[in-house]
Amino acid sequence: MATHQTTPGDEIYGPGTFIDKEVLPVPVDARRVFEFLALSTPSFTKDPNAWSAVNFSGGSTPMIPGPIKAPVIAAALHAMCGLVANELLELRDGKALLDSTVAVDTDHAGLWLGSTFTTYINGLDVPALVCTKKLASIFNRDFEQGFGQGLAGRTTALYQTKDPNVWYQLHGSLNANKTLEEMGIPTNVEFDTMKEYYNHIQTYVTNWSPDEIEMHNIRHGLCGSICYSPAAWRNTVMGQRLNSYPLVNYNCQPYTAPTPKVPLPIATTDSRPLVGIKVLEMVRIIAGPTIGVTLASYGADVIKVNCSRLVDLNVLQLTLNAGQRTIDLDITSTEDRALLDRLIADVDIFVQARRQRKKGIIYGDENCYGPDGPFAERPGWQQIGDAASGTSYVIGKSLGYPEGHSVLPHLPVSDMTTGIVGALEAMMAVRDRAINGGSYHVIFSLVAADTIALEKEIGLYPPEVVAQTVNKFGFAPSTSDQFVSEIMLQVIDGWKQDLPRYLDENSHLMTDYQHGPWGQQKLLKPVVKLGNDAATPRWTTPSVPNCHHAKNTQWL
Repeated sequence: MATHQTTPGDEIYGPGTFIDKEVLPVPVDARRVFEFLALSTPSFTKDPNAWSAVNFSGGSTPMIPGPIKAPVIAAALHAMCGLVANELLELRDGKALLDSTVAVDTDHAGLWLGSTFTTYINGLDVPALVCTKKLASIFNRDFEQGFGQGLAGRTTALYQTKDPNVWYQLHGSLNANKTLEEMGIPTNVEFDTMKEYYNHIQTYVTNWSPDEIEMHNIRHGLCGSICYSPAAWRNTVMGQRLNSYPLVNYNCQPYTAPTPKVPLPIATTDSRPLVGIKVLEMVRIIAGPTIGVTLASYGADVIKVNCSRLVDLNVLQLTLNAGQRTIDLDITSTEDRALLDRLIADVDIFVQARRQRKKGIIYGDENCYGPDGPFAERPGWQQIGDAASGTSYVIGKSLGYPEGHSVLPHLPVSDMTTGIVGALEAMMAVRDRAINGGSYHVIFSLVAADTIALEKEIGLYPPEVVAQTVNKFGFAPSTSDQFVSEIMLQVIDGWKQDLPRYLDENSHLMTDYQHGPWGQQKLLKPVVKLGNDAATPRWTTPSVPNCHHAKNTQWL
């Protein structure tokens, strides 16, 4: 493992932060972080020969704004998935691989963090579709139901509280009016600009102390979080509970009825390691669907269920439904519930729901704060994880704002990292079920995905490196009122300035589908490349709209 030393960053990024003394080239740092995560992950191989098969390549300098090493961590986690994929191949085929290498391009891993906005439809990528106002027109069904528009578009934002040094992450969740009305904030207002909507809400939030808002939201079951510093979060009971678990956290369930070993399905025409594994996905937005789309790239048969009346984001369909089939079920309907039960009866991995069957099941459980503790049942989104963990606080500090002034990270890092962690855990559980039998609980947490990047063992980039990155890419500064998508567009604009070959429509990192539901579609390829090219993750079908397939869709 590469030598790594840090110095306390309290005076720069706030209490509980650690800054690298020496900045390693990104691929070298990814190797170091990979080995750190591999050592700290129960049931992950500790074989140095397996580790030596992993090759990291890419540019030497950071590629996203801010001091947090999200691409480094993403590259390390993808490499871990690749090694487990090789274990699955050997287990399935009963013989050692001729080539067990795992290649990860750290630039590709960085772009992957923003992949939901890199898709091309008929020659236009998502930023171009947004700018030309063509994005909404390509969807036959509006899954957003007003999400992010008008006042709702600024209900989810960071606000200064009565304590000027403590900010709070409000979240409109799926009912922004309820969030505001419960706080006594008028919703029957019309303004010309989003900044005016933000200022309207800020006027009222300033009258609340951070603890008053927190207790109010807990009492009413609403989303939200104080913007903690990293040290302050670690000192909470919830932070301490979460810290007692590893990032990659799954376990065999001892209370379930014993179930036999489940051999991996024999490959026929498709050599990918998860071919024949059935995945039912009943989650939305980014973190959960990232699990499904990742498992699909490794060959799993993934059916995504969109439950009637639930809000989703239209733009995410362009990327996060790749390689999957999507259906619409109303689980309050007797007929549709029967269809769901039929799918559950033969599923291997279920991201949501029941666990008792004759065949061991792998149950994926996504939440915000972790498996137990006082906030375990509290609702949360990416932005909540960013605020609670100290991430938004650190980003605000890195931008030179006064104490406590918090800003969202520049990409949906906690969502994407949570997704790849969940996929890694599910693959490890498939391996363990094949060897030992049993049912497995796979737990993935947004706050855990954020806090790992703030650990001393990972480190933060020094301010001078952060400044160099901004200058190199010309990244526009972000502000507290911006929504995730607005900041992402700024990052992608910067990438296009300095990495045009990577995000170009004809980039070697893109995969082309000529006849998808929206016409020609080009998607950013999966990050991992295996030595066995036939088994390398890929999608055999393009992304499709939600609810695209018939309700009576059956497993392949």
